[in-house]
Amino acid sequence: MSDLAIETVGLKRSFGDVQAVKSVDLRVQDGEIYGFLGPNGAGKSTVVKMLITLLRPTGGKATVLGHDVVSGASKIRLRIGAALQDASLDEKQSGREILRLQGALYGLTRKETDVRIEELSSLIDVEATDRWIGTYSGGMRRRLDLAASLMHSPDLLFLDEPTTGLDPHSRVQVWDEVRALNKELGTTIFLTTQYLEEADELADRVGIINNGLIVGEGTPEALKRSIGADVIQVSVDDNESAVAALQALPCVDKVETGPRALLVSVNDGAAAVSPVVIALDGAGVKIGELTLRTPTLDDVFLELTGDRIEVSG
Repeated sequence: MSDLAIETVGLKRSFGDVQAVKSVDLRVQDGEIYGFLGPNGAGKSTVVKMLITLLRPTGGKATVLGHDVVSGASKIRLRIGAALQDASLDEKQSGREILRLQGALYGLTRKETDVRIEELSSLIDVEATDRWIGTYSGGMRRRLDLAASLMHSPDLLFLDEPTTGLDPHSRVQVWDEVRALNKELGTTIFLTTQYLEEADELADRVGIINNGLIVGEGTPEALKRSIGADVIQVSVDDNESAVAALQALPCVDKVETGPRALLVSVNDGAAAVSPVVIALDGAGVKIGELTLRTPTLDDVFLELTGDRIEVSG
């Protein structure tokens, strides 16, 4: 029996002349949290919709839990859960009614459903369970949608940007629940996200998608090590003069102008700080703040795609 929860080979999806997913090869191991990282429009949600059998591929092949996404769609749906970006919740129903309906659709008895609701109480605002959905905040709706996707204890859970727009406290609540599902129940989780910190915190492995293609894959640490550079982040009063001075240094690999500071990529950060400061001083550039840090997944994304992720919502 295969130990792969998801496998795709040359997976494609076009909408008319637009190639949303050009060719995606994925192998997600049973029991892991796989982070699918990319900006809006990269093809993340389209890949998810094919894997959960809402969209048919226009090319290539995909299997989920050993079943083909086209010929075995009904078998896949019984064993997966999905919380997508836009939660379709009836505002005239209560949270409890939504969860009971979900339980009934998957063949749970009334007693089994009530037990499951109690088990998922850490996700749900208990005091709001019997209120109409129309009175819920965005964060409450997100958490209810996640709880609904877990009512039948799925073997594989798809989370499509589950914390977009949530406040920091609600985001941490979702993270804690995702970790618990994976560690305590062994649930395989396919997580798409725009949030680099989220992928770094949760994922065992990360796949980076850009323009419908996988451009990088590995553990977060391995991906960060792969670019092999430390980053000196420095704010100055004259970006143009600073960039010219820094690019002339042998220890500097690359200089990027960020929204708040210059990002200077160097191989040995500790050894490069002094030459950087001296060069800026020699160019008559005043330094506001300087910090040295190791690479982040955002730096990896920049290295692989030439751009940084712009988070919306």
